Amino acid sequence: MFILAKAVRVFLFAGATLIACNQAQQERRIVHNPIPPPAKAPEKTALRGIDKSPMDMSYYPADYPILKMSGKADQLPVARVIYSRPSRDGRVIFGNLIEYGSPWRLGANEATEIEFFNDVIIYGKTVKKGRYVMYCIPYEEKWTIVLNEDLFTWGLKINRAKDLFSFDIPIASGDQLYDRFTMEFERAASGCILTIAWDKTRAELPITW
Repeated sequence: MFILAKAVRVFLFAGATLIACNQAQQERRIVHNPIPPPAKAPEKTALRGIDKSPMDMSYYPADYPILKMSGKADQLPVARVIYSRPSRDGRVIFGNLIEYGSPWRLGANEATEIEFFNDVIIYGKTVKKGRYVMYCIPYEEKWTIVLNEDLFTWGLKINRAKDLFSFDIPIASGDQLYDRFTMEFERAASGCILTIAWDKTRAELPITW
């Protein structure tokens, strides 16, 4: 009986010693491996806000991506134009805000770009499939539309040494007011027409293929 009691005491002492050792090891681990402080969150920067001249995109056929996704596209896209849409805001546009005889980006912000998905013909000239900067030199009686290969440019900083094509197109003035600069493709008897309009001035660029 005495021997059994002694054995129990030895067992209990050994168990308590093991528990104490484990606790000491855990404490040492906590001391030597502290939890790092949370990383400092990056400072938030102010958002750019709403662009006064938002970017837009027009396709021919009109709304081609929607037609494609709905299974209603009966032909491949021919062209698309990417441009920004400034507002008139009561200003006198042609001959004032936009000077006659000076290059104009056909919109705002980045240079306007037009993309053809196959070779097209404009005023008898074959324009190869591809993407081009498109800008304008407006005059009172006509506009000169220019296609340029200096892509991804801003504003009017266009390298005119990279001009590829130019087309003189007629303009018309009417009663319809376009408060926002607008570029849209319309179906024509042969091919399509890119209509360009702002204020009460409207121009048309015929495209066939």
